[in-house]
Amino acid sequence: MNPTFRVSLLAGLALSLAVASGCTVRPLMATPDVTSSGVASSPAMSSIAIAPVDTRYGQQVRNHLIFLLNGGSGQPASARYALDLKITRSSSAAARVQVRTDNEPTASLLTMTAVYKLTDGETGKVVATGKREISSAYDVPRQEFAALRAARNAEDRAARELAEQLRLALGQDLARAGAGS
Repeated sequence: MNPTFRVSLLAGLALSLAVASGCTVRPLMATPDVTSSGVASSPAMSSIAIAPVDTRYGQQVRNHLIFLLNGGSGQPASARYALDLKITRSSSAAARVQVRTDNEPTASLLTMTAVYKLTDGETGKVVATGKREISSAYDVPRQEFAALRAARNAEDRAARELAEQLRLALGQDLARAGAGS
């Protein structure tokens, strides 16, 4: 090999390693502290206390959201923020079958909506408000228990997805408000 070619190759390799070492890659859903880049984080998100709700599906959303915000450790002991959730659900027929036979289900669509208000516990100032909605389709078989179970499973799926959307929305709201900086 030509000595100048070898030196050029080594210099190019060293330069590419130097450039690559300056690059940083983070997972999309990473939760570092709120920084100047405006990414919401674990300390800010884990200081949110969620008010109790009064329905089963609302409790499902609340439980999943508490888990997502605090990594399974429950509500924070001294929360900086208070989150008020109003969760509603509706179900509508997505498809109607004119003549039902024994094995022919009908499709339904469950829509779950959350309206939230995030308040700073120290100042009482409203940090953010918003609304998120998720839909979950399910089949309604003829058997009554199976139909109830299908609706319950659709509620649970929608609650998990709605909690994920709320977590993302709260992270964006906190980043926009400059929480933790």
